[in-house]
Amino acid sequence: MSAPKLPDDITETVRRALAEDVGNGDLTAALIAADASAEAQVITREDAVLCGEPWFDEVFRQVDDRLRVVWQTKEGDGIRAGETLCRVTGPARGMLTGERAALNFLQLLSGVATRARQYVDAVRGTGTIILDTRKTVPGLRCAQKYAVACGGGQNHRMGLYDAILIKENHIAAAGSVKGALEAARRSAPRGVSVEIEVENIAQLREALAAGADRLLLDNFSVGQLKTAVVETSRRARLEASGGISLANIRAFAETGVDFISVGDITKNVRAVDLSMRFVHAS
Repeated sequence: MSAPKLPDDITETVRRALAEDVGNGDLTAALIAADASAEAQVITREDAVLCGEPWFDEVFRQVDDRLRVVWQTKEGDGIRAGETLCRVTGPARGMLTGERAALNFLQLLSGVATRARQYVDAVRGTGTIILDTRKTVPGLRCAQKYAVACGGGQNHRMGLYDAILIKENHIAAAGSVKGALEAARRSAPRGVSVEIEVENIAQLREALAAGADRLLLDNFSVGQLKTAVVETSRRARLEASGGISLANIRAFAETGVDFISVGDITKNVRAVDLSMRFVHAS
């Protein structure tokens, strides 16, 4: 599959990563002769979905623009254990300095894309769309949401600024479901979506009566979701969230909900096991 649109903060994100790792200089790489060159390859030790090439490339560009990365795979590809992903050539010092930061991005984002693909595959054929959440690593939201898209999922709102999601504490502060929805309609900029979270069928009915057209069904059981789908009768789009895992997501999707949002994809991410090894040095 082709990769989604790249975030516009890659350069700055990489700059921050290198600043925290390299600081005033790489003391260990300084042991290597300044004119030494090398070739290294990156391999995967497990099956995964590849994601993070632009961040990997940017690390080596910022460290030393004489370094060259040649990819044998592309973003969004399924990769197999033992496969060579790319080769890096150029000054050995720069390669050593950038190695950890480059791999960190590639391993983390591949982990997110892989997890997203697992959830997408689990609901395939049901018509339900897998969404991410705002439960992301601080400072890496754009990167992680890009990785979700590489894995075949879709992005929920990027932050608090591009959509309205009325949750239980907003409802409590507003006084009621109806009151919160009315306030949202008064304040929402043109084109901004409004979604409201409900915790039971009674609240769902109240939200529908108030004209809600998108509902987040929080911690509903499979049985409750089936009831919600019938009650809604396509008058609103339904998103299930809470208590959902790879083990049970198929049953949730088969209730007929439009979306399932899963914090696990970005919050509990496990990095893919990758390795970078020199194959030549001079």
